[in-house]
Amino acid sequence: MAMLALPVALRAQGVLVAPHAIIIDHRTRSGSLTLYNPGDEPAEITLSSFFGYPVSDSTGSFELKTVDQPEPDYPSAVKWIEAFPKRMLLEPKQRQTVRLLARPPANLQDGEYWARLVVNARGGSVPVEGVADRSGVSVALALEVRTIIPLQYRKGKVATGVRASRLDAAIEHDSLAVRLRLDRTGNAAFLGTLRGALVDSAGKVVATVTSPLAVYYDMEPRLTAPLPAAGLPAGRYRLKVDVAAERQDLSPGLVLAAPPIRDSLEVHLP
Repeated sequence: MAMLALPVALRAQGVLVAPHAIIIDHRTRSGSLTLYNPGDEPAEITLSSFFGYPVSDSTGSFELKTVDQPEPDYPSAVKWIEAFPKRMLLEPKQRQTVRLLARPPANLQDGEYWARLVVNARGGSVPVEGVADRSGVSVALALEVRTIIPLQYRKGKVATGVRASRLDAAIEHDSLAVRLRLDRTGNAAFLGTLRGALVDSAGKVVATVTSPLAVYYDMEPRLTAPLPAAGLPAGRYRLKVDVAAERQDLSPGLVLAAPPIRDSLEVHLP
């Protein structure tokens, strides 16, 4: 999910990719991606792109929805974002910069447009243990790992925000399950963080939950907060939830400003 400050490690090949989220401005129409192979074997790298965005399924879990042939009303940048080079062999200890060039249509309207970059790395192997073979032949699996990076292209006036509704909470075994509906406003994706706190009648926080958010359209995520091991006494509690346009894993300059959202709900434990 929806994911700049830290590189993403492809552990199988040891290839590092940075940044892990890219924003391209219409004035510059370009960006870059850095790949590094700190391992001892070469890695074959291929770059491609597709259109997709995070959604929540019927259970509230996050997943990436992909659209093979986006209709014109989708804000897709896939057809006019190019990577140079698209293929390369990354030798051990070698670093490579990939240039991203945007060629948007002349009549592009103000707003934000999306794509997902795919860094496909092939190389290296993992030995298969436990295979009975007296011939002395070793068995290994060739590895291929994909890293998917969100790319957003912004032109002109862009704005975002969210509306929260249908806040609900329930005790499930040793956790507090929190669910709410989030509807995006404006013409750009909302990048932010959700924080929730369960407070007892004395004002003491007894459980917390924190989750990064990327709201491209609407979603109804389900989040869980662990409860104290000894459990909670019966009584009335209040769940306080706030959603803010801030992310610890992204540079502040990449997160669009938006008004904070707050909501609360009384939770009764029998």
